[in-house]
Amino acid sequence: MFNQIWAALLYLYGILLNSIYQCPEHSQLTTLGVDEKEFPEPHLGQWYFIAGAAPTKEELATFDSVDNIIFNMASGSAPLQLQLRATIRMKNGFCVPREWIYHLTEGSTDLRTEGRPDMKTELFSSSCPGGIMLKETGQGYQRFLLYNRSPHPPEKCVEEFQTLTSCLDSRAFLLTPRNQEACKLSSN
Repeated sequence: MFNQIWAALLYLYGILLNSIYQCPEHSQLTTLGVDEKEFPEPHLGQWYFIAGAAPTKEELATFDSVDNIIFNMASGSAPLQLQLRATIRMKNGFCVPREWIYHLTEGSTDLRTEGRPDMKTELFSSSCPGGIMLKETGQGYQRFLLYNRSPHPPEKCVEEFQTLTSCLDSRAFLLTPRNQEACKLSSN
């Protein structure tokens, strides 16, 4: 009898904790299958990398020496292709240009990086105005990345991102310092 009462109390305690600490919802962006003109058009243009989160610090290590990153997303030269150009301002002041080609997955917002078959990028909406969240998974890593149209979004946006990703088992958090002026994007 005591064991049954104890089990019932633990069960109720679990339900109570789950209802109090339930993760906030995040919704995936509109898929290509719903309205082909809606995606990726609103996501083209300039973006600033704001923050990252991952289960471990090692999964964010690539960003340790970064002060800020500015990206430009454009339509690619082929259908279902996006071209991403970036300039990375390192903490030592140097500017490092980068380019990627993303291949859209027809009927979804999933992106595949050309030359990296193990990497998958999923796009999610953000409650932050002008914001977007990405989930990158690859061989041995998973990380969430927060981007915004502004280099300095409201602090509330970063706090919400950190709360959400923490709830999704990402214990490591990185906020880009953005202390230096962003590098200029090339016009190629």
